Amino acid sequence: MRLTRCQAALAAAITLNLLVLFYVSWLQHQPRNSRARGPRRASAAGPRVTVLVREFEAFDNAVPELVDSFLQQDPAQPVVVAADTLPYPPLALPRIPNVRLALLQPALDRPAAASRPETYVATEFVALVPDGARAEAPGLLERMVEALRAGSARLVAAPVATANPARCLALNVSLREWTARYGAAPAAPRCDALDGDAVVLLRARDLFNLSAPLARPVGTSLFLQTTLRGWAVQLLDLTFAAARQPPLATAHARWKAEREGRARRAALLRALGIRLVSWEGGRLEWFGCNKETTRCFGTVVGDTPAYLYEERWTPPCCLRALRETARYVVGVLEAAGVRYWLEGGSLLGAARHGDIIPWDYDVDLGIYLEDVGNCEQLRGAEAGSVVDERGFVWEKAVEGDFFRVQYSESNHLHVDLWPFYPRNGVMTKDTWLDHRQDVEFPEHFLQPLVPLPFAGFVAQAPNNYRRFLELKFGPGVIENPQYPNPALLSLTGSG
Repeated sequence: MRLTRCQAALAAAITLNLLVLFYVSWLQHQPRNSRARGPRRASAAGPRVTVLVREFEAFDNAVPELVDSFLQQDPAQPVVVAADTLPYPPLALPRIPNVRLALLQPALDRPAAASRPETYVATEFVALVPDGARAEAPGLLERMVEALRAGSARLVAAPVATANPARCLALNVSLREWTARYGAAPAAPRCDALDGDAVVLLRARDLFNLSAPLARPVGTSLFLQTTLRGWAVQLLDLTFAAARQPPLATAHARWKAEREGRARRAALLRALGIRLVSWEGGRLEWFGCNKETTRCFGTVVGDTPAYLYEERWTPPCCLRALRETARYVVGVLEAAGVRYWLEGGSLLGAARHGDIIPWDYDVDLGIYLEDVGNCEQLRGAEAGSVVDERGFVWEKAVEGDFFRVQYSESNHLHVDLWPFYPRNGVMTKDTWLDHRQDVEFPEHFLQPLVPLPFAGFVAQAPNNYRRFLELKFGPGVIENPQYPNPALLSLTGSG
């Protein structure tokens, strides 16, 4: 069918109008500051880095200034502001396609991809930018990219000129011991971790392959995960400016941020399985159980606690509670004139480590049955549970005719006291459990008892304790460690 002149003119007019509308719409979506101030042009290939803002407080922040400063450098700069839930008060962000707000907490009315931060990142690199930073010098992100490409570190960082600029740290993370140890970095500016404010750049695929890429506090979670993978961070000789109107300017805002930050950090470390953080100079931070909480693991089945299946050993907070309980119980027994000695796995730990076995979950002491009446707490436990003035719980065990001293009413980490009595020169007792080491033994091992370092103090132990242990566990037991029930889980086969 042939077009008439009228139809051709009409089609041309419609096409022209559509082009004009498209151009006007494009202009309206450009940031006002970029049109007024004429920033430098982006590279022909487009931005290679997404600016990702995660570490900020919704109640008081400088995120709009941060975002605007990067857009002034490049109006096409991709920016993602990530929050668990919709920030309130609302953030005054530019309504342009390359600035997006990502809400990470799943919601009933949004698809699953909307809660995944990688959905919002299409560039090869990501720059994690903390609140309070500002891009004033041109080309900083590109220089960071080039430094990352040229070096061997998996991350690069540039400090922010705040009151708390980043510094290099060494970091050792032991999941088996539930512990993170920070210290001075021996090869600075190459570090394991950073303390302070910094812009950190890495490849997007590396970031989003971490198990918790944007968990807060970002610095704590990021470097725990990268250190475990053997990734170093290079602290560059570049500096980002601080915000002109810095966040948390009032004492109340700083107090609130510090309080919420401490709670957030404690929750993160517990979630990631870190129970103890040690710092250079010996300062310790504990994030596990105590007298007011339950212990870190549940009922033990088959002599094999759940943490062993996770390829971990006893949490350090639990070991601390066991040491405290053992020291206290031994002090009470000694003051009352009750003869006692290290038994079973506790004696084995003393002989091998001078301490509790790193994967053990209780302490065992043998006592002379005839001495039980000398101790007020044991006499009380014969009639029922007794909570003493220090909060320790003395009771008869439900499993048999022996005593148990618990760390507290809430926390059931405990010391077991096994009453033995001599019969024809052999030490025996009335309750036997299905343990290899639960056997009778000659009384001469207790005549005399000998001192042996254990769990930070000196306890009494059988003389010739090597022969005593080999009688109970078998030859070479000190030199050949094994989990309590190798039929269920073997130390050599656990990884």
